[in-house]
Amino acid sequence: MHISKSAREYFDTQAAERLQWRRRNKYYHESLEAFIGFLVPRGSSVLHIGADSPSLLNYLAPARGLGIHSSAYIIEQINKQGILPGLQFKQAKLSSVKGVFEYAVISDLLGHVDDIEMLLREASEHISWRGRIVVTQHSAVWGPVLRLASALGLRMPGRLENWVSRADLENFAHLAGLEVVRSGTRMLFPKQVPLVSTFFNTYLANIFPFTRLGLYHYVVLRKQDSRTPLPNPSLSIVVPARNEAGMIERIVKELPVLGSFTEIIFVEGHSKDNTWDEIQRVAKEYGTGSTSPPQAKKKILIAQQEGKGKGDAVRKGFDMATGDILTIYDADMTVPASDVEKFYRALVEGRGDFINGSRLVYPLEKESMRFLNLLGNKFFSLAFSWLLNSRLKDTLCGTKMLWREDYKQIQAGRSFFGDFDPFGDFDLLFGAAKLNCKIVDMPIHYKERIYGETNIRRWSHGWLLLKMTFFAMRKVKFI
Repeated sequence: MHISKSAREYFDTQAAERLQWRRRNKYYHESLEAFIGFLVPRGSSVLHIGADSPSLLNYLAPARGLGIHSSAYIIEQINKQGILPGLQFKQAKLSSVKGVFEYAVISDLLGHVDDIEMLLREASEHISWRGRIVVTQHSAVWGPVLRLASALGLRMPGRLENWVSRADLENFAHLAGLEVVRSGTRMLFPKQVPLVSTFFNTYLANIFPFTRLGLYHYVVLRKQDSRTPLPNPSLSIVVPARNEAGMIERIVKELPVLGSFTEIIFVEGHSKDNTWDEIQRVAKEYGTGSTSPPQAKKKILIAQQEGKGKGDAVRKGFDMATGDILTIYDADMTVPASDVEKFYRALVEGRGDFINGSRLVYPLEKESMRFLNLLGNKFFSLAFSWLLNSRLKDTLCGTKMLWREDYKQIQAGRSFFGDFDPFGDFDLLFGAAKLNCKIVDMPIHYKERIYGETNIRRWSHGWLLLKMTFFAMRKVKFI
């Protein structure tokens, strides 16, 4: 595991004392484990590298969990404690571990590692192509404070160790062929004092400049080469359509065919015009069972919406989808149909796990977006970038693309945020961020609507979006 000889001797001779100090610093360790639990979805397969206690894996409750450590004494003590069924703890080198995991966790270990780059390289060999490595480490900013605490007997007496800054850690990751999905710092007050600890660690620590002063920093990493091993993945395009009768045939004609197959799923939503009739006509004329020439045929599925709102229509369409990849395409065609291929290419090539359309890079066509809508979009983009620790230029563009397997996990964890997003954008972005997906903006040329009127009600919808933003703040930021 690339732990130095002196560190191994330190672990072996000080193992019993370390366990005692861990109990004395219960607040720190429980807070750290709770945050890692926020980053690692329950039910994942998890490898805990440098496990000095069963509590983290017990907290995560993984479907498959393995903890390894270099100290035989620590593993012996762990195996004497209460361990959930299915978990294993072994004295082992990382290089000897068999199999791959969805998550590898390296917590407060890098200070004792003599080759951090090689540790990260080996860890990356034990995660799947969509796997993640979660690393936490004491901040170099706190080095003098922690050394003083050790000298005063408030912390376990230490040894010479690495003080790795967040920039150092990100550089090590880059050298090891990994890239950062999310990062940050946590905890300003490492002792439990009623109200004081909550104020400092939940609120103040998430406000600049205190965001740079946390006791420990964290990064979530993924492989730089995350190109899919799936051969020619199929694509499902969900088209929510309300009062868009004049666009249906054009959509079918212009959307590209990608992957092993492409299916177009129209979900009609309580239109006042003849949108549903037009969807049925077009599906009959251009669908795979039609008499059209083979090159004109496309796989078309259709449905009518029972609920209300675009978000409800998207979920219905996604439930019908059979493709490996899911995308949303707005029926007003303000995003050129040909741009769907750009989203597909970025996802399949591993540029990101969630490709988010951005209308705010290229010049907007006249009348394509009203001034107040533009201001609102910019505001919510800034708010989301702060909330999710991810740079987002445009959160409300209708075109988004993700893997079907990731959507299933978003769907399974929807109760975390609540099921009240009528638009679907927040639901998908929050869910993708919670899964540690790499969210990447895809700039598009936003066109003027050529048929019908917008379904957006700027004031009522804007107020609802604002309320959802504050709700999300409590769920993902102030934790």
